[in-house]
Amino acid sequence: MSQDTEVDMKEVELNELEPEKQPMNAASGAAVAVVVSGGAEKNGLVKLKVADDEAEAAAAAKFTGLSKEELLKVAGSPGWVRTRWALLLLFWLGWLGMLAGAVVIIVRAPRCRELPGQRWWHKGALYRIGDLQAFQGRDAGSLAGLKKHLDYLSTLKVKGIVLGPIHKNQKDDVTGTNLEQIDPALGSKEDFDSLLQSAKKKSIRVILDLTPNYRSQNSWFFPTEIGAVDSMMKNALNFWLQAAIDGFQVRDMENLKDASSLLPEWQNITKSFSEDKLLIAGTESSDLQQILYLLESTKDLLLTSSYLSNSSFTGKHTEVLVTQYLNTTGSHWCSWSLSQAGLLTSFVPAELLRLYQLLLFTLPGTPPAKAPAMLWDESNFPNTSGPVSANMTVKGQNGDPVSVLSLFRHLSDLRGKERSLLHGDFHALTSGPDIFSYIRQWDQNERFLVVLNFGGVSRPARLGVSSLPASASLPARVDVVLSTWPGPGREEGTSLELEHLNLEPHEGLLLRFPYVA
Repeated sequence: MSQDTEVDMKEVELNELEPEKQPMNAASGAAVAVVVSGGAEKNGLVKLKVADDEAEAAAAAKFTGLSKEELLKVAGSPGWVRTRWALLLLFWLGWLGMLAGAVVIIVRAPRCRELPGQRWWHKGALYRIGDLQAFQGRDAGSLAGLKKHLDYLSTLKVKGIVLGPIHKNQKDDVTGTNLEQIDPALGSKEDFDSLLQSAKKKSIRVILDLTPNYRSQNSWFFPTEIGAVDSMMKNALNFWLQAAIDGFQVRDMENLKDASSLLPEWQNITKSFSEDKLLIAGTESSDLQQILYLLESTKDLLLTSSYLSNSSFTGKHTEVLVTQYLNTTGSHWCSWSLSQAGLLTSFVPAELLRLYQLLLFTLPGTPPAKAPAMLWDESNFPNTSGPVSANMTVKGQNGDPVSVLSLFRHLSDLRGKERSLLHGDFHALTSGPDIFSYIRQWDQNERFLVVLNFGGVSRPARLGVSSLPASASLPARVDVVLSTWPGPGREEGTSLELEHLNLEPHEGLLLRFPYVA
């Protein structure tokens, strides 16, 4: 065999090798030059069936699954039967465990107290407008003018206004007095109806003062005329109830003969029309026994009095008056005031005015039916010739963030939203000289601590909890809600340490802290 023939045979053998077994120096690609007879070269190809071989291997390895008979046979084997029973048992044990855990949580969780039934007058302040001219100025003073100020009254978050008296009254003359007719100087029945409808649209209730002989010192005429007065009152109650009035006020009960028997009759007329109608009775008496005598005669009567005017404006004396009243009246709903009709500014020293606003808004009961600023602007008083200071008017106080009016608005809004202030329990604390402090709390809601310094010097609070029940306690730190002394460190949200709490002269503090189970 020649040398050329041996070379050709080696090349053919190399081409027939599998690609992965060819040496690295073999000709690249599938084409290999082969010498054929005649001396010409011919490109040759080696065909590899790679794709077909892989498909055939995959088809051979494909799993076709078990038949129905094979599945039933496997499922019925002892091992699988035991596994299924074990899983089923674990499922039910887990379900029963979660159920038992939920029951334990429900049983051990503190139960919520049932909310007391409350009417609209329990939920916010009442704003008294006794004299329309005193509120609007000498050149105003009408029902139509009052309607224009309803937007302002709405911003105070009050639940109602106590209006009047506005009826026709000829001094000391029963026949010249008509409780069903509005004084023409103040407007007409149409003006009143328009005011009433506008007030209702703003969720403001209207209470009408029907004290008959209000232009005289003797508000109820003479004892010999009590029969005529009673008849006139009953007719007027029915008349105004039909006109959709929300309630009535009668004052000077100490001057009304047989008040303890007449009040229940008038209350029955009011409540028979609707349980949502209110009757307010007022007395200038500050004697607790006389107050109790009126309260015991009529259920659900809201009574205003001069009880707190007995205070010597000291913390300890005020604490005695408040706790004595609450303990004596029991579950009867309270209404706190220093007078049945007068302004707070007429009875409280100017330096304590803001402190008393805080006190009256945070005690249990309906806040005072008194306006912190009666005059609308610098118009003159109806019965005086001198100008009125701007800081005594609505316009003068409205834009001042530290005014008594702004404080009234803040407290009124807060009281309407917090359950602890709406109907929470009251617990007095022991405290330092001339300081009155107490806690308001309801169930699991946020608690409020009120600390009032009636003195004219700065004092440490020195709060004691020895008189508190087991359900009430004090934390180490509290947050400021508001202070009647707008100084540094009294901004809302500031955290204060109770152990080192000091109050400025005549300062009142409203503080909050969370419920802890």
